[in-house]
Amino acid sequence: MSVKFVKAAALALTGVLSFSASAVMAQEAKSLDELLNYVKQGQVTEAKENRAREAKFSKDKANQAAALKRAEAERARQEQLSAELEAKFEENQLLIAAKQEQLQERLGTLTELFGHLTSAAGDLSSNLEVSLASAQYPGREVFLKDLIDKMSSSDQLPSIEEIERVWFELMREIRETGVVTKFDAEVASPAGERAPREVLRVGAFNLVDTDGNYLSYDSGSLSELPRQPSGPYTGWAADLANATGGLNSFGIDPTGPTGGSFLAAIIDTPTLEERWHQGGYVGYAITAVGIFAFLLAIWRMIVLTAVGAKVNSQLKSDKANDNNPLGRVLKIHEDNPTMDTETLELKLSEGVLKETPKLESGLTLLKIIAAVAPLMGLLGTVTGMIITFQAITIFGAGDPKAMAGGISGALITTVLGLLVAIPTVLLHTVVNGRAQRIIHILDEQTTGMIAEHTEANLRS
Repeated sequence: MSVKFVKAAALALTGVLSFSASAVMAQEAKSLDELLNYVKQGQVTEAKENRAREAKFSKDKANQAAALKRAEAERARQEQLSAELEAKFEENQLLIAAKQEQLQERLGTLTELFGHLTSAAGDLSSNLEVSLASAQYPGREVFLKDLIDKMSSSDQLPSIEEIERVWFELMREIRETGVVTKFDAEVASPAGERAPREVLRVGAFNLVDTDGNYLSYDSGSLSELPRQPSGPYTGWAADLANATGGLNSFGIDPTGPTGGSFLAAIIDTPTLEERWHQGGYVGYAITAVGIFAFLLAIWRMIVLTAVGAKVNSQLKSDKANDNNPLGRVLKIHEDNPTMDTETLELKLSEGVLKETPKLESGLTLLKIIAAVAPLMGLLGTVTGMIITFQAITIFGAGDPKAMAGGISGALITTVLGLLVAIPTVLLHTVVNGRAQRIIHILDEQTTGMIAEHTEANLRS
């Protein structure tokens, strides 16, 4: 049903087109003869075009057949070339294996020699990378690395000149480790500014400039250490750098040939002030409490020493003087000579009790500080450990140096607490001893006066 419909539609369209063309020609033709002539000419033209089209199709078909033939011939040629190359490759593989076997046979014992040479060159290259002598003779390890790469290949051997240079570099390194020499080099300051300086090299142990500043050598560049060793070492280094001969003192780093780890550890060691600051706010509070306890103890010691001197003077005097505790207690007896014994005893006890708080002033506070200072130190340690473990939780425990630094800083407060507590205990003992001595004199004198007063009343 649908096919018939399509055919009918095509015929109708063709008819419409033919009718349209005929209508156009009909419009141009002025008569039936002209119209007939036009129709005939159109048939002749279409036949001519169809023949030309058929001739072109035939020619293209022949060209395509020729191109296909040429492609098949090229494919056959490439396949033949591939087979020849594969055969040549297998032949070369066999030839390389034979040459390598021949090379190994001819090398003989030289293989072991070249193995030792490669090992020695590798060790020497590693040493030269960190050697301070390389600051004066840079680039030595490059030759050794190139030589190692050359000897590691299977088809190249070192030359006599290269072997002799390895021997030369080895001997030069040995010689330079025992030489104190000067040379000019570019040195970076702690601020990062690079400038030429005259550098003194002490063997393979240390590098210093003429001002006595210790230098570090890393990755082929020299730089001034941001922190210099404390003590006389920089002065010694300056004297040696400017000396023209003789013996000079110098602080040497014994680990210099292996990178100078000892000097780095000394420089990185914090000073006492830096350690004190590591205690943080808790450390500052402990320090303030310790200073207060020390001043309080000194003040009470001075006061009790003065009071003790006056009490001793009062013991030698027959007249009561109210400028000291004993004189004020004795004055009670002098002011009440006829008082009965019991009342006098109570009055004297009252006088002693009135003087005791003045003598024991500050002792309780010193005792409390001695007890609280270690607890404050423990508080700072616990706080520091919490911070350290929080840092480990965030950044991990991959850096034991940082973890040890945090624990060390946390323990500073414990040290500060003990440094405050121990002297405070000793000062409290001394001050309390002086106060108790005066109180003991007061008790002793009071008891003596009561006894004398009782005897006087009994005789009367």
